[in-house]
Amino acid sequence: MSDRRDFLRLATLAAAAAAWAPGASAAATDDAFLDDISHRAFRYFWEQADAHTGLVRDRARMDLKPDIPHHADVASISATGFGLTALAVGARRGWVSPAAARRRARATLEFFAHSAPGRRGWFYHFLHRASGRRAWNCEVSTIDTALLLAGVLTVAQTFRDDPAIPRLAAAIYERIDFRWMLTGPRHRWLSMGWKPETGFLHAAWNSYDEETILYILAIGAPRHSIPWQCWYAFQRPWVNYAGYRYVAGASPLFIHQYSQAWVDFRGKRERHGQHINYFENSIAATRAQRVFCSRLHSRFPDYSLDHWGLTASEGPHGYMAWGGPPPNGKVDPDIDGTLVPCAPAGSVMFTPDICVRALRAMLAAWRRRYPAMWGVYGFADAFNPLTGWVSPHVLGIDQGITLLSVENHRAGSVWHWFMRNPAPRRACHLIGME
Repeated sequence: MSDRRDFLRLATLAAAAAAWAPGASAAATDDAFLDDISHRAFRYFWEQADAHTGLVRDRARMDLKPDIPHHADVASISATGFGLTALAVGARRGWVSPAAARRRARATLEFFAHSAPGRRGWFYHFLHRASGRRAWNCEVSTIDTALLLAGVLTVAQTFRDDPAIPRLAAAIYERIDFRWMLTGPRHRWLSMGWKPETGFLHAAWNSYDEETILYILAIGAPRHSIPWQCWYAFQRPWVNYAGYRYVAGASPLFIHQYSQAWVDFRGKRERHGQHINYFENSIAATRAQRVFCSRLHSRFPDYSLDHWGLTASEGPHGYMAWGGPPPNGKVDPDIDGTLVPCAPAGSVMFTPDICVRALRAMLAAWRRRYPAMWGVYGFADAFNPLTGWVSPHVLGIDQGITLLSVENHRAGSVWHWFMRNPAPRRACHLIGME
């Protein structure tokens, strides 16, 4: 009965938030707008998680209708990591009671501590939401386990008044054999994963991408940790564009966002190597992408300094890893005028001035023409004003980076919760980044 009351309370709050028309009132503040976006993103994690396993659907339809059978019951562990963190945000913001959030967090941790399939503490990328069985013959994924673990450690701090939650979190973390995944020259890189049918994946995390949180967790781990020198073993390719210089191993903007949704790199610079400040690096990457999109205006008239945003997302022909500026200087030929709202939303914590403006501009320009782009969970995953295509889905990881980035901008909460754990602080100390 208590969970039912919390659900009704959430629905009431969502209806109140929906009564505000984004972009329609000059009196509406940016904070009210961001609160609305955050609340809608939180609602995704509250409604699309299984109450017993805690597993969060990989994606859901904007119209709330059942998805095709191939996707309907599939959850991702990375979305679940975002979902665990969403419980902490929702409790802090009053969108759900702390007791209900705590119960959901404990159920999720109990599932991963006792029932979730995997190998040497690592978990499969995709699981069936209700049963927890491996889905799609997927891999045991290092980065997705790391994003899950980030959520586990977050709730270990926010709900530590329940002694079972920190205990379960510690059990999950201490079981992961980070050393087993080492590969490459002198065993300094972490593999991207493993399959029981074929063994380790050929790909490794050997160039700057979204994996910095993986290395932070592996170096700072209480058991089976890896040498701190592994941090300096992956490549750091530089991109120079429109006066901005930053490190990037791939084009999508999410590579600069996911790790920093939890790891607080503000004011931290590497003592060795190239002495990079990764927070400043992400600021430069975000500002460069805004200019990059605006310079494609002749090809895609809807792109401008106010209408921009490219990152991996659903596209008209499937999941696309689009982005820019490209590290190799060649514009991705798949870019077709699509806009991805979670690209600027995920960088609100870095550059709120240009990101909040872009999000409000998208709604003001196209919400009436394409009403399907905005719904109970916020923005559709992607849309193309040039062709009229609108994704019928929202994706858990894209909802997650939106929610966490906005929360960090507004209050720094996720950074605070995650960095209270000894492991990330230990890793930063060993790396020489304090």
